[in-house]
Amino acid sequence: MFTLYYSPGACSLGTHIVLEWIGEAYEATEADRKSAEFLAVNPAGAVPALRLADGRVLTQSAAILRYLARTHPEARLADDGDPQDAAEIDRWTAFLTGDLHPAFFPLFMSERYTVSQDEAALGDVKAAAAKLVAAKLSLLEAQLGSRDFIVGDRRSIVDAYATPMLRWAANVLPEGLTAYPSLSRHQSVMLADEGVKRAMAAEGLPT
Repeated sequence: MFTLYYSPGACSLGTHIVLEWIGEAYEATEADRKSAEFLAVNPAGAVPALRLADGRVLTQSAAILRYLARTHPEARLADDGDPQDAAEIDRWTAFLTGDLHPAFFPLFMSERYTVSQDEAALGDVKAAAAKLVAAKLSLLEAQLGSRDFIVGDRRSIVDAYATPMLRWAANVLPEGLTAYPSLSRHQSVMLADEGVKRAMAAEGLPT
């Protein structure tokens, strides 16, 4: 059995969703990321972390999601072996990891991005971060277009991984996802998915 270490609503939600989709037995444990117990699991203190049945631990969302897709090919959550399709999955997984996800950091932790702690300085950091998030969302909006899923013609690990980030955008941007109709539609489809519902319910999140 797998053990997923997560924080409610964090990027680890993507892994939680994929675990529901593949139907593998697992238990979910909310991580106290500063505790000695969790730091023994992942010294970086970050979620997700996934303990495999043999005791090994995987970290980093992209690596975990790729592992789950490769070890459960019947779920068809990645490519079917075509190198170009595989590159597209990797491309957008990397985009979420390296571009969209970190764009949110100054919104959530603005005090880390300025030496000045007055409200005006923190407000400037958040305003700049919101513009950066908007720019990244525009790229994802263009990629999705009129399709139902971000890569290819069926759901994939990319859709699961994007779900928590689009949820953040809907909750923290002043306009939510209203400027991104394709992403708004995608998020509605994902939030109606039974696996997504189960993962969110397990984390105590409203759907």
